[in-house]
Amino acid sequence: MSTKPTTTDLQWTELDQRAVDTVRVLAADAVQKVGNGHPGTAMSLAPAAYTLFQKVMRHDPADADWTGRDRFVLSAGHTSLTLYIQLYLAGYGLELEDLKAFRTWGSKTPGHPEYGHTTGVETTTGPLGQGVANAVGMAMAARYERGLFDPEAAPGTSPFDHMVWAIAGDGCLQEGISAEASSLAGHQKLGNLVLLWDDNHISIEGDTETAVSEDTLKRYEAYGWHVQRVAQLPNGDLDPVGLYNALQAAKAETGRPSFIAARSIIAWPAPHAQNTEASHGSALGDDEVAATKKVLGFDPEKTFEVSDEVISHTREALDRGREAKAEWEKKFAAWRTANPERAAEFDRISAGELPAGWEDKLPVFEPGKAIATRAASGKVLQALGEIIPELWGGSADLAGSNNTTIDKTSSFLPADNPLPGADPYGRTIHFGIREHAMAAAMNGIALHGNTRIYGGTFLVFSDYMRNAVRLSALMHLPVTYVWTHDSIGLGEDGPTHQPVEHLASLRAIPGLNIVRPADANETSIVWREILRRYTKVFGKGAPHGLALTRQGVPTYEANEDAAKGGYVLFDSEGADGQSAEPQVLLIGTGSEVHLAVEAREELQAAGIPTRVVSMPSVEWFEEQDQAYKDSVLPPSVKARVAVEAGIGLTWYRYVGDAGRIVSLEHFGASADAKVLFREFGFTGEHVAAAARESLANVTR
Repeated sequence: MSTKPTTTDLQWTELDQRAVDTVRVLAADAVQKVGNGHPGTAMSLAPAAYTLFQKVMRHDPADADWTGRDRFVLSAGHTSLTLYIQLYLAGYGLELEDLKAFRTWGSKTPGHPEYGHTTGVETTTGPLGQGVANAVGMAMAARYERGLFDPEAAPGTSPFDHMVWAIAGDGCLQEGISAEASSLAGHQKLGNLVLLWDDNHISIEGDTETAVSEDTLKRYEAYGWHVQRVAQLPNGDLDPVGLYNALQAAKAETGRPSFIAARSIIAWPAPHAQNTEASHGSALGDDEVAATKKVLGFDPEKTFEVSDEVISHTREALDRGREAKAEWEKKFAAWRTANPERAAEFDRISAGELPAGWEDKLPVFEPGKAIATRAASGKVLQALGEIIPELWGGSADLAGSNNTTIDKTSSFLPADNPLPGADPYGRTIHFGIREHAMAAAMNGIALHGNTRIYGGTFLVFSDYMRNAVRLSALMHLPVTYVWTHDSIGLGEDGPTHQPVEHLASLRAIPGLNIVRPADANETSIVWREILRRYTKVFGKGAPHGLALTRQGVPTYEANEDAAKGGYVLFDSEGADGQSAEPQVLLIGTGSEVHLAVEAREELQAAGIPTRVVSMPSVEWFEEQDQAYKDSVLPPSVKARVAVEAGIGLTWYRYVGDAGRIVSLEHFGASADAKVLFREFGFTGEHVAAAARESLANVTR
């Protein structure tokens, strides 16, 4: 048996230590059974995870979605057993059979934790550092939620006060996203956030001395965090007493986020595998597993050994959770009685409903006037901000360009920030030049619940965000990315800032809806549709990426069918001006729709009945039934042209063999937008010529 410390503050018994050692043998057995995985960190982190789930966190295993719970994020997702075994022990619904099925088809215990798949998993982690930023977003959301429902309460007294706990590894802290997010958290003084660093000095390539030499504690101190280090026990194991005391001290530090460094020995106490890179990502081997069990006082001939006493002891978490929730519900009921209007808002928001009459606030724009869709989006946000208090967001230092300032008088900043409008519950988030962390923090905000989040930057910088955007889609999260300057139309900044491949690349992400409205009225309609589609129910939500213009584009009459993703903007006419079957279809998105309209005028004048289809969202259009899609794009009409100022990859399935695509298959240049569109062939005349080529192909 390993050391069994006791303390008057921490009730740590022989049974607690036996439970921790049970975690270690379960981790070794689970990886050994499947033949692959990451046993070492789950073994060394056992005291930390156990202390959190059994001694520190406020949670109810019988109600994993309880509003008042603390949140837990395992940023080091490769050590998923660290979380799964605690969920099993505490009574979240996982059982031994689930641990035996680790990393196998259809199991509840996949290789990395997956939100919506396993009860008790708050976020999907695996790509290192993402969980750190998710946790920062959760802490931000918790503060904003408190501002919505209980802003006057004294610190620590509100039913909306809770903690966000996260565990990160060396790899998480080496990834740039964690630096971005940690800097943001320190600046925001998120006193409800605690990050435990598993400082085991091991990565896949061996000792971290191969790649890292900075003083991480000083780095976090410089970010503005409260920092602590937990010493090891003499035998090299993590010290539960030290961990507990550090976690409690972190919880008491409400004015800034807390960082705890815990020096561990990976795979402790495996006699030969401990402190080796092999134990990071490989099974220990039968002999080493048996030897480890001997060290810990387990029968080396048995696998997945859990005594009745241990499981009975750890399942007491259900009783503690029930009591904690009951206590919280009393406080919550008192709050409801004292705040009936806010309670009604809470009920509406938590149900995912929007305020009555919100759609009436949406602006309608006068046809004919040229307006940039980024500007139209800004007007939509400001109009909706007046009636939807849970809607908030900002930009990665590009608010003036993205038009993402929902309230110029209210910035989400600590009260002691010197800037005017600083408000810990402010509407407008200043993410700083941290695009990757912004996207991952938005995921955390959406996961936390009870708010609706958006964030903006230039479309070209979606490259910085891609991993987090992919996770948005994987988790079906209702986040909205406001990506502006969506083409060569941004002009003189040149090819480094002009997105070319981005629209097609983002459309390739399953579950991400890209929306590129043609004009101001489409922008208003698609924003309405995005908000209508909001849901936090796993599998039913989806992230959206708005691609918006820098330059002005003509405004057309509003058409509700824009919410279907594709619709007939202008239909074909015969020589008599009456409706006629189209001979050619012109499909456009965003700023290129007006080029299709210009081409239609030329073709109609030449006696060629031409239909213009605006397709702001391919994904929405593909959701429609076949009858509707055929009514917009009749299969009988083979002459087709798609026009979009980006690579043409998206459009081949729509234009067919006889069709043509007016696209941009190379990088842009530095010049005025009008010059670039002309020089690269984005003109009504060029689109009309492509239509004639397509017609010629059909008649051959």
